[in-house]
Amino acid sequence: MSQTSTAAAPSNLSRLWHKWRFHLNILLLLIPLGFMPKYFADVALFRGESGLGEREIGEIQVGPWSLRLAEMRNEAPRSDGPAGYLKSFNAALCQACIEPVKATYLRIGKPRSLRAAGVIFFGSPYRMGASLPIPEKTKADSELWITMEGWDGSMHQASIPLSQASPATVAWLEKQGGKR
Repeated sequence: MSQTSTAAAPSNLSRLWHKWRFHLNILLLLIPLGFMPKYFADVALFRGESGLGEREIGEIQVGPWSLRLAEMRNEAPRSDGPAGYLKSFNAALCQACIEPVKATYLRIGKPRSLRAAGVIFFGSPYRMGASLPIPEKTKADSELWITMEGWDGSMHQASIPLSQASPATVAWLEKQGGKR
């Protein structure tokens, strides 16, 4: 007795899959490599290996102390839902300031008191971060105020123009001016 094979011939789709599956898998491995440079740039920025931020503002003298200030990203403030629009800044205290400085604050407009000093910087003194709320009705010629509080109770303040600290925010504010 002879036995005949009744297996069906493979379909066109099956043949195409078997022929190209290796190439598709290689493609799936190569696509993420295109995103790696941006990923590594972001990781270096967050670790502090590429400075404090995308746009360093420079050394700012606050009374007897000083700090280096940088804009985290050179872009317009981002909406954070009910919190409004936020802009991220990083700072690093000078080496001699690390011990005597208790806290560092950031605010748009001159603070009335230490209770209204603004948002506090958090993190190590070598790389602190703060997310500053940017009200939509802020004027483009506003100033960014830095308040530093010492362990001895002393308080020192300095200001820089918002246009120097974040040109992207000033451009965003001017664009918002037409929407008010």
